[in-house]
Amino acid sequence: MSSGAAWIVLLVAGLCEIGWAVGLKYTEGFSRLGPSAATLVAMVTSVVLLGWSLKVLPLGTAYAVWTGIGAVGTAILGILLFGESREVARLVSIGLIVAGIVGLKLLTPDTH
Repeated sequence: MSSGAAWIVLLVAGLCEIGWAVGLKYTEGFSRLGPSAATLVAMVTSVVLLGWSLKVLPLGTAYAVWTGIGAVGTAILGILLFGESREVARLVSIGLIVAGIVGLKLLTPDTH
């Protein structure tokens, strides 16, 4: 797998992480079958894709980016779907996570 492909796989893994994190809200403690099944599929898919990306990307970078994508996406969807806080300090903090993700991507050498 090329470095570019590994980054794409990692992005999809992060998107799946957002899916399972938001999905947890809809499972109602894993008491609803459909949302629970979808959440579990997203969990497994996210971890498998993260593992694939680690064939090429450094562990620390990939894990930080994966969790960062999940954190930012989940926070944004929390605002949009569940009316969570939009206060400026929270939005700035989310922006700092995005800056960290971009920085890690830019500073990671192309190994393949």
